Amino acid sequence: MTTVAPPFPYRVSAFRPETADAVSLELLPVEAALPAFLPGQFAMVYAFGIGEVPISVSAIRDRDGALVFTVRAVGAVSGALCRLRPGDAVGLRGPYGTAWELDPATGDDLLVIAGGIGLAPLRPVVHRVLDRPDRYGTLSVLVGARTAEDLLYRDELETWRTSARVEVTVDRPTPGWQGPVGVVTALLDRIRPFGDDMRALLCGPEVMLRHTAHALLARGVPARRIQVSLERNMKCGTGHCGHCQLGPLLLCLDGPVIDYSRSGPLLAVREL
Repeated sequence: MTTVAPPFPYRVSAFRPETADAVSLELLPVEAALPAFLPGQFAMVYAFGIGEVPISVSAIRDRDGALVFTVRAVGAVSGALCRLRPGDAVGLRGPYGTAWELDPATGDDLLVIAGGIGLAPLRPVVHRVLDRPDRYGTLSVLVGARTAEDLLYRDELETWRTSARVEVTVDRPTPGWQGPVGVVTALLDRIRPFGDDMRALLCGPEVMLRHTAHALLARGVPARRIQVSLERNMKCGTGHCGHCQLGPLLLCLDGPVIDYSRSGPLLAVREL
């Protein structure tokens, strides 16, 4: 019988509010560190005495083993995590799941498309590409949010603009907003060209993933070159509980990152 490994103790080394209901926690290992994470993978993050939730890593610092997780308060566990401060302890299990396919993308143009909190799992991709500019083609980052106040990493987005094409849209403009208003797919018209030398990486609500993937397919991007990060109700992270099942897939093992040639037909099935 397979047993689940106990969580490794980590301590909050830095805390950063991102929006009214989301924070970024930088975590350092107390003793031994977990194996290295890849962009797109997730950890089961344990709030002691309350429970654990799956959260994709939002930054990876190799030099000291630090991991950053951006958490939005939507339940008891995530709410408790958002109340942590430097010095507080958490437990981590992982890394789990599949990663964004960056090695096969060498030489390709990369299109990163995020909706809301979906920018967090894609942030390590941007870091990796900007750290290795000679390895990839052009980088474009398209971000959608409910309002400007709901945008993650606002200062960092401006920094990315020096080396990448960054476009941001909001659903509802607030006073002072001068940018585009509307769904993130409308930003695709600002990107040229599309085709076999582009890879698209998508993360956000499932309805956004479907519409964006279909828009990319219509522009000539092959389904095998579109990757999506899917979120279902993961409980164990090891494929035993079945809560994250999507048809024949268990997203904690087969995902969360899956190319659209596999995930697209499943997402098209109503209530699957």
